[in-house]
Amino acid sequence: MDTLLQREGVSTPANPLGLQGIEFIEYATTRPQALGQVLETMGFHPVARHRSREVLLYRQGDMNVIVNAHAPETAGLQGDDPAPVLAALALRVRDAAGALRHVLERGAWAVPTQVAVMELNIPAIHGVGSSRIYFVDRHQEFSIYDVDFVPIPGVDKHPPALTGLHFFGAVQYIGIDRYDDWIEFYAELFGFHALPDEQRFGILPKGHVLRSPCGSFYLQLIEPEPGQLDLDGVEYLARIGLGTPDVLASVAALRARGVLFTETPATAPGPRGALTQGRLGSVSFELVHDAGSAP
Repeated sequence: MDTLLQREGVSTPANPLGLQGIEFIEYATTRPQALGQVLETMGFHPVARHRSREVLLYRQGDMNVIVNAHAPETAGLQGDDPAPVLAALALRVRDAAGALRHVLERGAWAVPTQVAVMELNIPAIHGVGSSRIYFVDRHQEFSIYDVDFVPIPGVDKHPPALTGLHFFGAVQYIGIDRYDDWIEFYAELFGFHALPDEQRFGILPKGHVLRSPCGSFYLQLIEPEPGQLDLDGVEYLARIGLGTPDVLASVAALRARGVLFTETPATAPGPRGALTQGRLGSVSFELVHDAGSAP
């Protein structure tokens, strides 16, 4: 990716944590089977179960998705049939303990962890809303899943990615006039930097886009639309972006699996991107053309 940035005439920014991409994203839900069905239509496969908690690991290619239905993690979900929430984003770093020290020195808030026997202590800080940001340095020869999860018998532990899908980033909704606060948060703690306004990806070019210092993923910060002022102050991770070298090929493959896409004039699938229809009240994925970051 550094070579790609140089070709674009963009100097590689400082990478204080040694970021190397996204290790996993985590949903909290009281309906793990329903969410699992949504993920399977998107090409993810259940590959392992947590040793002691109601947690499943889904995977395709280099992407890991945790579905967490463990009672303490779902206690804050509201309503009789609450929608799943994006509860955590785990970042691959050079040294997890060092990364935690770095961000705490710059004002981050640590998340206390309660580790059971045979479980890893994965350091984390508070992210947007009630979400967490984890730091993972065991993702090469030895991974966190080797300790905390038991493989599902007879299942391929490393299913290939559908049409080259890979993590592209996340969309975060923020409060009104909070751009500067969040840009500073991600820049100071992690080394993200804001892209020029004319540099946009996908079919929803709103807000501000931040590039990770490793250049492998992005964060899109979006304020409420006019007329949505009642959402002022409500901040959360809204959806995950998936990169693909060929958006239309990915759309065709996903449609064949039963995935529905939004078809409004602004969001109809095209070569730049596509947006899946929301499922279970909150779960959607954005496809973004990205030929340079595929594993």
